[in-house]
Amino acid sequence: MAIGAGDFELTLDELRVVARYAVESAQEVLAIFEAAHPEDTRPRTAVEAAWTFANGAPRTKLQRVASLDAHRAAKAADSEAARHAARAAGDAASAAYLHPLAKATQVGHILRATASAARAAELRAGDDPAVGDALIQQARQRATPVLIDVLGRYPLAPTGRSRAAHLMKALDSSLRTP
Repeated sequence: MAIGAGDFELTLDELRVVARYAVESAQEVLAIFEAAHPEDTRPRTAVEAAWTFANGAPRTKLQRVASLDAHRAAKAADSEAARHAARAAGDAASAAYLHPLAKATQVGHILRATASAARAAELRAGDDPAVGDALIQQARQRATPVLIDVLGRYPLAPTGRSRAAHLMKALDSSLRTP
């Protein structure tokens, strides 16, 4: 991929670190979706596709297709918690395709799965923001130096109005603070 002004290189090993970080979060809340929709395997397939890449397999169409399918499952889900859990799975699979473009929108490939997982968990707990905040703190603690280095190459996460966007912004800020 051509590198433009402000853009940079990303190695496959760095992409695997990002994918592992994202899928660890998605894995934590997959059961929320599966309890609501036990017949729909699309989010589980996305989580498995993310693990496949994170564990050393090449990134392929598998991650792209699984990501899109999990996002379709999210749209069809009958509860907000299930939607966020499925989105987390889809975002985990798409993390393999983080682009080395210095754009704030790319930060979502790194952090959105974790923010969606935190939102799903807080909704499952009766919309308790302390649950989401605790998951963001746990995610902060499991961030590796490589993940933090990759994140630091990008602009700050975009600001949004939703609770998931606020969770992503809080995680972004905490990872950039020494």
